[in-house]
Amino acid sequence: MSQEAAPATETAVEAEFEGLEVDAPRVGIVMGSKSDMPAMEAAAKELEQRGILHEVRVMSAHRDPELVADYAKNARLRGLRVIIAGAGLSAALPGVVAAHTPLPVIGVPLTSAKSVAGGLDALLSIAQMPPGVPVACVGVDAARNAAVLAARILEA
Repeated sequence: MSQEAAPATETAVEAEFEGLEVDAPRVGIVMGSKSDMPAMEAAAKELEQRGILHEVRVMSAHRDPELVADYAKNARLRGLRVIIAGAGLSAALPGVVAAHTPLPVIGVPLTSAKSVAGGLDALLSIAQMPPGVPVACVGVDAARNAAVLAARILEA
């Protein structure tokens, strides 16, 4: 019995995923500070309950801009399909991530002891992105909703 050669229909997307582990995370959760972890744990918990593999990282757009850029630029190659970025105050992290990746980015505005008007500063920083740098924005401290939106994006 002769073996036929596989048809040359492999797409660029299939080639991109060749060699990726089956259990590679699909959602990245990033936050600007370890103090953001309690608020962002709601996103990780929601993704866990839905059986969606994810990873959690702490990186600051202000203190580690190169690290953030590298993470965002390589996210798709590592299997990520959506990034959830939580940040407070000036909330630069979601926009910086979105500037360096074609993946959907969901921003979570976070409150802190120094927040203005209960997180309004972070909300406006995330919601008012410049043209060409889209970031979806959920409510203040609404990390669970960000995870639900990420799940819907993955299912689309």
